[in-house]
Amino acid sequence: MAKPLQGLTVAIVATDNFEQVELTSPKEALERAGATVHILSAQAGEIRGMKHDEKADRFRVEASWNDADPTRYAGVVVPGGVFNADVIRTDKGAQRFVQALHDTGKPVAVICHGPWLLVSAGMVDGRQLTSWPSLQEDIRNAGGQWVDEEVVLDGNLITSRKPDDLPAFNAKLIEALSNVESADTPSGAQPT
Repeated sequence: MAKPLQGLTVAIVATDNFEQVELTSPKEALERAGATVHILSAQAGEIRGMKHDEKADRFRVEASWNDADPTRYAGVVVPGGVFNADVIRTDKGAQRFVQALHDTGKPVAVICHGPWLLVSAGMVDGRQLTSWPSLQEDIRNAGGQWVDEEVVLDGNLITSRKPDDLPAFNAKLIEALSNVESADTPSGAQPT
């Protein structure tokens, strides 16, 4: 039986101190569905996860988001973790990379504190999304509509609140990616 995401490559954008399960759970779900997953960060090397407030495992970084070609990717995942999200939201390279995928209609999936990046990149105005509850004021101030649901799909934005929501988040992510024809083809467009 063919895997639904066979041939697609998905980026995970993170830096040190991401909430580990919010990276590993989507990564494993994507790989089981046949996707290749690349971890991107500010620079090549390794990044370290967190299990709540304790240091956790290290993960190899495929490339810097400054050097990665967004057209190679069928979608992007942004895990949370307060420290990770706080750093990424101010990184112009991370903003540009995620914005490039968003602008071509490819799935942009963020969880927990990850929507801070969307706020800083100006991507929430007029959109409905969810997040860790403490971000709701930031989202509203940026013109978004915050709702308290386990997963929200608004166009190509997929958002979730917390690790408990990962099963629904992963399922919605895989469903959205299964509609992407290739990394070089925006959702709904026909290959040339």
